[in-house]
Amino acid sequence: MTDLTRLSAAEALDGLARKDYSAVELTEVHIRAVEAARPLNAFVVETPELALEQARASDARRARGEAGPFDGIPIGVKDLFCTKGVQSTASSRILEGFVPPYESTVTANLFRDGAVMLGKLNMDEFAMGSANITSHFGPVVNPWSPGTLAQHDEAFAAEGAAAELVAGMGQPRPRQEWTFTRKLVPGGSSGGSAAAVAARCVMAATGTDTGGSIRQPAGFVGIVGLKPTYGRCSRWGIVAFASSLDQAGPMTRTVRDAAVMLRSMAGFDPKDSTSVDMPVPDFAAALTGDIRGLRVGIPREYRMDGMPAEIDRLWEKGVEMLRRQGAEPVDISLPHTKYALPTYYIVAPAEASSNLARYDGVRYGQRIDGTSLKDMYENTRAAGFGAEVRRRILIGTYVLSAGYYDAYYLKAQKVRSRIKQDFDEAFKRCDVILTPTAPSAAFGIGENTDDPIQMYLNDVFTVTVNLAGLPGISVPVGLSADRLPLGLQLIGRPFDEETLLRAAEALERAAGFEALPPFMAGAV
Repeated sequence: MTDLTRLSAAEALDGLARKDYSAVELTEVHIRAVEAARPLNAFVVETPELALEQARASDARRARGEAGPFDGIPIGVKDLFCTKGVQSTASSRILEGFVPPYESTVTANLFRDGAVMLGKLNMDEFAMGSANITSHFGPVVNPWSPGTLAQHDEAFAAEGAAAELVAGMGQPRPRQEWTFTRKLVPGGSSGGSAAAVAARCVMAATGTDTGGSIRQPAGFVGIVGLKPTYGRCSRWGIVAFASSLDQAGPMTRTVRDAAVMLRSMAGFDPKDSTSVDMPVPDFAAALTGDIRGLRVGIPREYRMDGMPAEIDRLWEKGVEMLRRQGAEPVDISLPHTKYALPTYYIVAPAEASSNLARYDGVRYGQRIDGTSLKDMYENTRAAGFGAEVRRRILIGTYVLSAGYYDAYYLKAQKVRSRIKQDFDEAFKRCDVILTPTAPSAAFGIGENTDDPIQMYLNDVFTVTVNLAGLPGISVPVGLSADRLPLGLQLIGRPFDEETLLRAAEALERAAGFEALPPFMAGAV
């Protein structure tokens, strides 16, 4: 049988329809893959029993001819999504042990369409980070981290005789063990989602993107990451970071998988006041393969001083790939780009400081008692929040405080409007925009951690998309000199994911990226 972990979700759906294998068989293979991938620390909760229960229900629906559009596909769910009856913590100590009595709208939509949940995925605490190193549960390791595969002999007992044998008395068998020689970050905040998809232990995963948290990790691990238009997917039941920026989206192995998964995730939700009431297209139907006449904007402001030459070469390569398929490159200007990062790091922390005020030890989550109510608040928040979360709360509180609101927050909102206007003008001349996804390949865990500003620069190419509420997608295009994945980003008009996905599939097809991470050799 074909190695089921190497299939795309779309290929797996075709195989399920042909009855080449069952949803249970597909799920069992991926449960074993999740177990093999534990050295990556991608999961904070594994749910194999729930997954098998959902897979059996999927097989029953398919037998009745009632299969949904995503039926039987094993996925991982970022720990930011509330899942009924399954711990949901936003990878923060302050929510450790919290089990929601309700389901987020996005995961409910996926389960309605037949998705199978293998577990909850690690992430930067409250989605604040660009490297997945701020999680209370420890950092996620990029499966592209270099290492060596060693083989050991270990004792095992013959089937049925385990209870009668003591350790070391069974027959020896080979055991493969992957040892990292350097641990790389998978990007953040959706690093667990990215690592799990790249390591082929889930077929797809949910992510959230506030300033690049789907696209940047997708670029770091060599997968596809799609941030839809703000309002396309409901935010209800997703732990809030910055409410005017947060958006859920799919992280997948291929562009077609992203199109199929987005159709299940998206839809109007009256419980979310920012959800847009408009029909959800069949995104996969837009993947015609024809981009002749498509105008591709190349923003001059994204050519930054100090950008590695290999990133610039990759960008030029992407332009040529699209040109050869009939697209027309167009030079455009986004003049307020240089203000995007400081604007984002005023707006996002301001909204975070408001959203995180609810974690006070009274209603849910961790509580650290004190001699007074004020002491209890302070003790709970000091013990429950990590350093990066505390930093952003303090920044947000400062820019919203009396005397600084006009100088910082109000001015940032005005610049945000200008950034949106830049894109509006650019899209009069082009249909999509092509940029790098990130200014570098993945870096080592522990590097850049002493300089928060350096970490924030990882989002330099992605934050503008969130500030303007646009859809964006990262597609793996090549490898760095160190043989690490590099991605390119396409940006589309609001609610024009069809054109965005069509261009992304053309880029994907031309790039022909099929490289697998080194860790895959040790996860067999």
